[in-house]
Amino acid sequence: MVRTGLDLIAADPPADFAGVRAGLLCNQATVDRTFRHGRDIVGRICELKCLFSPQHGFFSEKQDNMIESPHGKDAVGLPVYSLYGESRRPAVEMFADLELLIIDLQDVGTRVYTFFSTVVYCLEEAARAGVRVAILDRPNPVGGRIVEGNVLDPEMSSFVGIFPMPMRHGMTMGELALMVNREAGIGADLSVIAMQGWERAMSFDDTGLTWVFPSPNLPSSKSAMVYPGQVIWEGTNVSEGRGTTLPFELFGAPFLLQDPIIAALDKEALTGCHLRPISFEPQSGKWTGELCRGFHILVTEAESFRPYRLSLALLSATARLCPGLALKPPPYEYEFEKMPLDLIIGDRQVREAILSGGDVLELERSWQPDLEEFLAMRESYLLY
Repeated sequence: MVRTGLDLIAADPPADFAGVRAGLLCNQATVDRTFRHGRDIVGRICELKCLFSPQHGFFSEKQDNMIESPHGKDAVGLPVYSLYGESRRPAVEMFADLELLIIDLQDVGTRVYTFFSTVVYCLEEAARAGVRVAILDRPNPVGGRIVEGNVLDPEMSSFVGIFPMPMRHGMTMGELALMVNREAGIGADLSVIAMQGWERAMSFDDTGLTWVFPSPNLPSSKSAMVYPGQVIWEGTNVSEGRGTTLPFELFGAPFLLQDPIIAALDKEALTGCHLRPISFEPQSGKWTGELCRGFHILVTEAESFRPYRLSLALLSATARLCPGLALKPPPYEYEFEKMPLDLIIGDRQVREAILSGGDVLELERSWQPDLEEFLAMRESYLLY
């Protein structure tokens, strides 16, 4: 049985939390295994002064990129500071009355998921303010053993790429924070309440925990499993399934050619999954109300499934076979000049190679040295 950091402090509150003036970075998925919210648990241990919320809002109600949340108050009158509003960085005055910032967010194991960028900004501001930080750790829902993808080119650094790492990094939020706090020279006073019972080979379904969606378009652990690859469609005019009941598990467009794409895929790209041809009509987002032809990704074997490889292979085939494919123009996550797909993939040359029909397996071999360097760097920060 996996016990999260929040489960552990609920059962045995840390002595150095007792009575301190604290803030909590969280959202509606910040619950223990009995679904008590972290606000209530932390509020019994600390003098809870305020809450902070990441992208998508405190209730995970905001659907899409660059849809901001205002500051507000929670049900008992605590200030809720939005860190995805006029600014994505906490202001100095937000930390003025704090001794401790507690962070408890469910990450999804993917470089472009912005919760970790918010954590990094909080670490930087906490270091400046002399506020210590404690992260209550949670499982990486796509596992901690498999690492996949090209390492971010620093020229593509953005809110969806805050540190050079591969798309699927195989680390927990606590491990990532320890690594970036030191490797980027942030120097915050940081501790991690590590989980009990979590093993790196676990998928989320192995943990015994119940999935509580951290953002509106990741409604299940299945959507989280395909997300490290399927997020690339956000940089194109292909629907990534927003506006359907299966976001990221479904993708397609009116111009997508199903049979030719299937025929063009190398069987290595399909390891651990099945692509089921399907048609759907999004109720919001791209192609609203229009019939899209595409696929439903069914993961049949999580251990061998490689979501980034699959989605790059699909993008390469679509670029070769479907003249209607177009790239989404800026802006994307507050970057107003660079192409969104470059920011998502994290390397302009990889994007160019894919769109010109490059072989994904050859590309994987080319970025292996960078991946090995990343694996060596992360080793000393692994907690499990």
